[in-house]
Amino acid sequence: MEFFHDVNIDFLGKKWYFLAFSLIFSVAGVLSMLFWHGIPWGVDFRGGTLVYVKFSHTPNLTEVRHAMDRAGLRDPKIQSYDQPSLHEALIDLDVQETNEQEALDKGKNTIIQALETNVPAGKQCGTPSVSGCDLNNASSLTIKNYLMDKDPMRLGTDADQKYTAQAQAIVGYRDKTLGGVLTSIDQLKGAPGVDPAAVASLNDGFFLSDFNVRNVEIVGPTVGKQLRRQAGLATLYSLAGMLVYLGFRFEWIYGVAAVVTVFHDTLITVGAFSLLAPRFEISLTVIAAILTLIGYSNNDTIVVFDRIRENIKLMRREKLSDIVNRAINQTLSRTILTAGLTFLTVLALFLFGGEVLRGFSLALVIGILIGTYSSIAIAAPILVAYQDWRIERGKRPAGMAVPGKTGTGKTAASAKAK
Repeated sequence: MEFFHDVNIDFLGKKWYFLAFSLIFSVAGVLSMLFWHGIPWGVDFRGGTLVYVKFSHTPNLTEVRHAMDRAGLRDPKIQSYDQPSLHEALIDLDVQETNEQEALDKGKNTIIQALETNVPAGKQCGTPSVSGCDLNNASSLTIKNYLMDKDPMRLGTDADQKYTAQAQAIVGYRDKTLGGVLTSIDQLKGAPGVDPAAVASLNDGFFLSDFNVRNVEIVGPTVGKQLRRQAGLATLYSLAGMLVYLGFRFEWIYGVAAVVTVFHDTLITVGAFSLLAPRFEISLTVIAAILTLIGYSNNDTIVVFDRIRENIKLMRREKLSDIVNRAINQTLSRTILTAGLTFLTVLALFLFGGEVLRGFSLALVIGILIGTYSSIAIAAPILVAYQDWRIERGKRPAGMAVPGKTGTGKTAASAKAK
């Protein structure tokens, strides 16, 4: 299947337009990284605490931010999470602790205390923290201790085991069936494994907030620095590996052209994330996407290089610019078919994949577009520019045709005369 037959587009004749396009986006990204937004490292790389909060209604992010400010948390990153109908928000805090459990507890308690604005006076449930009385954020241990103290079921010696089962059933129904948020304690009536007497006693010791802290994730500052270093090394190693591979398969200038092309793609992709900060951050999944794109872009470049090498053998008397143009046109249908299909797939992932995969899929969308473009507009002109430079110095590049030369290096006219 081919989209084009006998196409003859002068891609190299438009190289200055391509160069201007690349310069605009590259410089904009570099300026953003240096002076505007910096590199928007996610919590994976800078360290911090991510708190996932489920609300009973659509959260007002402005009010949530004001609540964070009142609690002394300055400039938290707050955004809607997952599908809007799920009423979830992701709060990114700069809470960093060397002890993992301390960070988990501190991050969760900080958010709970900041968001609890409807704490009824006089609520006591046998725990030092008032937030322990919030049934939507109470642990099964807190609920069990309360039930043990009240003993609403009038149990005997096996009270500990049975109230543990009651507490686990309450928390399980709250989190798995109701999504983490109870709007009324009466919702527990008829819940599997929950005794009515236990439900009735909860009204005396618990109240309901309009949110539930579903999960807390932390990354320590030391781990974040280590991950940044490893991400940079992974990218550099992949570039070095490609340079060596293409140097053996073709010659070193092909490897240099491919590495420059991939560096161009990576720079524009990271620059795009900087320009779009703080909406998008560079996380571990984004690094995985960038490494994927390095291989994907290099694959497209190698396809063009292979055709150039074949055409050099068949068109020895043609100028290299004509050979390269011919190779690009011959592979154009293949490029559009493969890149187009992949682009539609990652575009669907970006539009419908949810918030968790949004950064990953955005990197793929940008990278596939730029990677396909650079295989044509960056890699190929580098080969021609290198040949022109070598001709000016009076040297013939190995394996490349020189304008007006035969395969033995003599001019066509002199060869014919002999």
